[in-house]
Amino acid sequence: MKKLKRSARLVELTQFLLARPHSLIPLTTFAERYGAAKSSISEDLAIIKEVFEEEGMGELQTLAGAAGGVKYIPRVSEEKALGIIEKVCTKLEEPGRILPGGYLYMSDLLGQPHLVNEIGDIFATIFGGKNIDVVMTVETKGIPIAYATGAKLNLPVVLVRRDHQVTEGSAVSINYVSGSHKSIHTMTLSRRALKEKSRVLIVDDFMKAGGTVRGMIDLLAEFDAEVAGVGVLLDSGSVDSEERQVEEYVSLVTLETVDSKNRVVGVKPGNYFDQ
Repeated sequence: MKKLKRSARLVELTQFLLARPHSLIPLTTFAERYGAAKSSISEDLAIIKEVFEEEGMGELQTLAGAAGGVKYIPRVSEEKALGIIEKVCTKLEEPGRILPGGYLYMSDLLGQPHLVNEIGDIFATIFGGKNIDVVMTVETKGIPIAYATGAKLNLPVVLVRRDHQVTEGSAVSINYVSGSHKSIHTMTLSRRALKEKSRVLIVDDFMKAGGTVRGMIDLLAEFDAEVAGVGVLLDSGSVDSEERQVEEYVSLVTLETVDSKNRVVGVKPGNYFDQ
């Protein structure tokens, strides 16, 4: 790469780091990439580190030694996260979102890349120190959140399917009880999709009693894998504790009431903000 002026190098270096979160990058990589001395690169990184911290974009970790380098860790302050979620709550309280049967329409929100990326930022902040190997979700509406979270953690995403696909090869299938309908369903995961003994972060868009998440946890047991954490965008606050099938999880929004007759939706920030 041709030698850049410092101002241009700072811009390009920042973009390089933002695109590779949680990746340890040796200083020699930057020195060779920009044709600059390591001392100059270190000065650039100090400037970027200061800006990241002042603007609440995350932190830049520097590891000394021959095997060292720099690593960008995305972080969202609780204050900023609360601001994002309060906007989501305002959207969810729109009366037009109530569907027949008391369901809540969320697909338009999950189709907004900027919002989904912000949710991924929050989950990456919450679970960033959990030593995770993969992010898992079940098709279909949890997929955007899983990929946004995986991108911020620099981790692969594993998709659990409702029906076995021939293109997935041999698979493990289990039955689970839906917490919403109290009916039995099947979920399946390709044997090639997940290594044994992996540490897995489960994310999903909505959890009522937790039947689907419990199914994913049981499915992971078939791979001798470990649950590193569970994060859901929206959980139901109307479920009694004895009915809930998952106890340890983080929610960003809690659905309190859906009054179909009066067209009223009641939501509040989730249990993450109670901690």
